[in-house]
Amino acid sequence: MPMEALFAPPDEDWQPISPKYRTMRRLNSVLWIGVIFTAGALYAGLGFGLWWLAAVIWAVALAIGIPRWIVIGRNWRSWGYLERDDDLYITHGVLFRELTAVPYGRMQAVEVRTTPLQRAFGLATVQLVTASAATDAVIPGLLPDEAARLRDRLTQVGEAQASGL
Repeated sequence: MPMEALFAPPDEDWQPISPKYRTMRRLNSVLWIGVIFTAGALYAGLGFGLWWLAAVIWAVALAIGIPRWIVIGRNWRSWGYLERDDDLYITHGVLFRELTAVPYGRMQAVEVRTTPLQRAFGLATVQLVTASAATDAVIPGLLPDEAARLRDRLTQVGEAQASGL
């Protein structure tokens, strides 16, 4: 079995997260790097004669920003989830791959949450709460309709699976 199939079986219909999530994270990075650029420009503009320090700050910001832009894109592509008959698979990670299988019967709650930045981009996060904190799972970057659909389906299937216990 190839290593990739261990974390995302290829013959399944994996659902990706929204491209808006990638855009949101990239914009957030650009804004923070813009703050660093501005701080460097202000410092150099105050007449301390340390223009070289501003240049170093800008170089560091670019050295961090460009690889971060690439990593965010690769990380976004790594996210996926798969609804199966008895469990939900969630996979993510580029360098450190992770596959979480959450049996529907073990779910205690399904939470949908959003931050102000996520709301601005029309995104939500679904979090599955299980009896074990180690198996709690999160799916970020979902459109609100998909988050609501997933919440309702997981709650319904979870109740049906748990009723047999």
